[in-house]
Amino acid sequence: MIDPPAAARPPRSPGAQTTGRQVVVFADAADEPVDWSAAGISDVADSRDFSSGRVPAQAMRDAGATVFARLGIAVVAAGPDQVAALRGARRPVLSVSPELVHHVLPEDPSAYVRGYRDGVTDLAARLAGAPVPGEETPLPPPFADTAAATWGIQAVQATTSPFTGQGVRVAVLDTGLDLQHPDFVGRTVTAESFVTGVDSAQDGHGHGTHCTGTACGPRVPPAGPRYGVASDAEVFVGKVLSDEGSGDDGGILAGIDWAVANGCAVISMSLGADVAEAHPPYSAAGRRALEQGSLIVAAAGNNADRENGEFGFVGAPANSVEILAVGALDPRLTTAWFSARSLPVPGGEVDVAAPGVDVLSAWPMPERYNTISGTSMATPHVAGLAALWAEATGRRGYELWATLTQASRRLTEPSVDVGSGLVLAPQEGAGTARGRSRGA
Repeated sequence: MIDPPAAARPPRSPGAQTTGRQVVVFADAADEPVDWSAAGISDVADSRDFSSGRVPAQAMRDAGATVFARLGIAVVAAGPDQVAALRGARRPVLSVSPELVHHVLPEDPSAYVRGYRDGVTDLAARLAGAPVPGEETPLPPPFADTAAATWGIQAVQATTSPFTGQGVRVAVLDTGLDLQHPDFVGRTVTAESFVTGVDSAQDGHGHGTHCTGTACGPRVPPAGPRYGVASDAEVFVGKVLSDEGSGDDGGILAGIDWAVANGCAVISMSLGADVAEAHPPYSAAGRRALEQGSLIVAAAGNNADRENGEFGFVGAPANSVEILAVGALDPRLTTAWFSARSLPVPGGEVDVAAPGVDVLSAWPMPERYNTISGTSMATPHVAGLAALWAEATGRRGYELWATLTQASRRLTEPSVDVGSGLVLAPQEGAGTARGRSRGA
């Protein structure tokens, strides 16, 4: 894609929240030291100095600079003028950006009202003998939840796949997980918090538990239909968003660095900021994670209102070139009305799509389950499917990305809305047919 002139680039949203800190992306020479004294910074926390690659949230908050060594990125508690002094230091600086605040992507609060309204409109048209839109060319019957599996699990063909994600590590960076949820008893779950002042990854919001359930929920839940894709994957839960549903670049980048350090083949992020221009730290983090065998999957965003002619745009971090952006589909495999559309800029594309409307999954007790909508719900479907393909083929990083897009079902929807189409699960013989390019 041709890089458009600066004047054609979409502006940063004036409503984007920042923290006052700066995010610095260094050149790839990871062993080259940084002269922090040039910027008057002496208290530096480095991810290599902490066990399991995890930088405690409080250490990040107290440090003048926090370095995520595997990503070549640092979050600095200083103004842009002070940080600019680093540009003349020994290790080259590629970019300096304000630290953004990200949120769980809101679900559709009016889904019930819209569904009720559409049903009444359809019934009224039939009673009046008027033609019903779409009847001239009948649509295929929509998928629906059954006693055996949710509509999304059926649509991506996980029910017929022999693969379960066994031996593959999947990280879900969100609001955490209900660590006592009965559906995850006996599972291998590694959980850490990257939220300042919060020691546990316990989910007090629900969004993270829902996303973790879709990506890695059990093949046969104790109650209700199957809702999880990669039932035997090793689960890594990074609480990077508070129970109020927000978090900053520092916590999210810390979670990514931790997931890469622990060999997670897939990193799922159903979060974002409505910023149309790619945020440089995630472009670097996505590329460097891929180079180390970790694929980041992120939600495209819910800022569209297609019924009123507004198509929205893919927000950060999904609009980074090296992060796989996921759009949402409804049970008829058409684009969800809220799902963001691609922008004609590098990285602004929707890459693939997955079920994201009326998705049932786990929820913190005592509710246990909940049904919600959003590109947030589509993203963990793809993360789970990536784990199945990683198990089937042994592929990681860029090769895993290519496999997901090649294995997608082409849809009649425009590619600006669904990318390569609906990602599907590998079926019997997929590993043999495609060959194992790397060990599991």
